[in-house]
Amino acid sequence: MKALQLPRQAPAEHTPLRQVELPLPEPAPGQVRLRVLCCAVCRTDLHVIEGDLPPKRLPLVPGHQVVGVVEALGPGCRRLRPGQRVGAAWLARTCGRCRYCTTGRENLCPDSLYTGYDLDGGYAEQMVAWEEFLYPLPDEPPPEQLAPLLCAGIIGYRSLERARVPAGGRMLLVGFGSSAHLVLPLAKARGLQVAVLSRTPEHQQLARQLGADWAGADPAALPWLADGAILFAPAGHLVPVVLEHLAPGGTLAVAGIHLSPIPQLDYQRHLYWERDLRSVTSNTRADGQALLQEALAAGVRPRVELFPLEQANQALLALKQGKIQGTAVLQVP
Repeated sequence: MKALQLPRQAPAEHTPLRQVELPLPEPAPGQVRLRVLCCAVCRTDLHVIEGDLPPKRLPLVPGHQVVGVVEALGPGCRRLRPGQRVGAAWLARTCGRCRYCTTGRENLCPDSLYTGYDLDGGYAEQMVAWEEFLYPLPDEPPPEQLAPLLCAGIIGYRSLERARVPAGGRMLLVGFGSSAHLVLPLAKARGLQVAVLSRTPEHQQLARQLGADWAGADPAALPWLADGAILFAPAGHLVPVVLEHLAPGGTLAVAGIHLSPIPQLDYQRHLYWERDLRSVTSNTRADGQALLQEALAAGVRPRVELFPLEQANQALLALKQGKIQGTAVLQVP
């Protein structure tokens, strides 16, 4: 089968992925094999490929926002059926036994495994995944409209929950990439007011098109103090800036798996008045199920830019350079 493989971590400018032919993967007990239809490109892929995250295994096939069709069932699989459309996401497996897994917090499992990081992912024609961690998907909308929901959407949903914006409250999104452009319509469907901070004029324009009440580049021009904010940009220097623009009792959720260093915080200036700073770590399967239900019911449709699988390096570079409007999606023939 054809796959785009990472032999060693390197900057996106160096075309780090290599097209290779790999044997067809055989599903182990509890696993299924998928024929990949498409795989959305995520900033976490960049962190894995460029070395912001330490390598778990190399060589590696990246990709963790996968829409595919079940082709083969491994021993013991009974939940899914051949020919069924499913989604594979970042969380690939947890132990199911630790105190986090048994209390509804499987995203914190110390033995968790991740698609496209611990395991080969969706930048390929075929992949294997654990049956219990796959999401059954409807036949509509098209697969390229579903793929971005499987990480950008899920992490955006968990971040929105972690930001704890009250009903009718004011929301601030900082950075406007794949995840933020899915959170915005979710927030508006919940009746929230939404402001967007982005340094890119094209992203500001897209935010307005998607219903943002305000979009701009200057924090000093924000129209209000936010009840809740999500930091999507992997820029630690923005943490104190956003905290200063929270209302009393407001919460900042940091959505990224990687963040540059945070400058020193001043308690009175940044955290007093019960402002909270919270991280977001992966997701639970319940998050994924809730996001898919809410997003599909609200008619959320990602803006996508399509690339053939062979152009994964170009898609990654465009993402790094801020040239993607919405989400890049790799189509697998």
